[in-house]
Amino acid sequence: MNCSSRLLCALYVATSAGLVWTTVLEVRYGPVWAACLFAAASLVPVIAVVRETVIAEQRRWLLELVARPTGGGDAADAIVRAELDSACCERWWTSLGSEHDATCRHGMPRSSSAA
Repeated sequence: MNCSSRLLCALYVATSAGLVWTTVLEVRYGPVWAACLFAAASLVPVIAVVRETVIAEQRRWLLELVARPTGGGDAADAIVRAELDSACCERWWTSLGSEHDATCRHGMPRSSSAA
């Protein structure tokens, strides 16, 4: 996570804390509908913090993928190679991901009650 992401997360946490404090004040002295509104609004910055951390994790993963020696290829080759290595079975590839071989460990067993 870089400096600007950390600053954004700190601002999000401060905003959420302010909204929680406003929620407490509304519960004590204001109408209940306003307290519910501020309580719901205090969750939005928390979601933003989670989003920032996920973006930072994806950036870190991408930088590791680019920095990884791929034997003369570039990042796109590494991504394609990783996808090919994670493939289930030949039938899965040829059916565009809709069917599996009978011996594939990712295949769904068919129920006898299926039509």
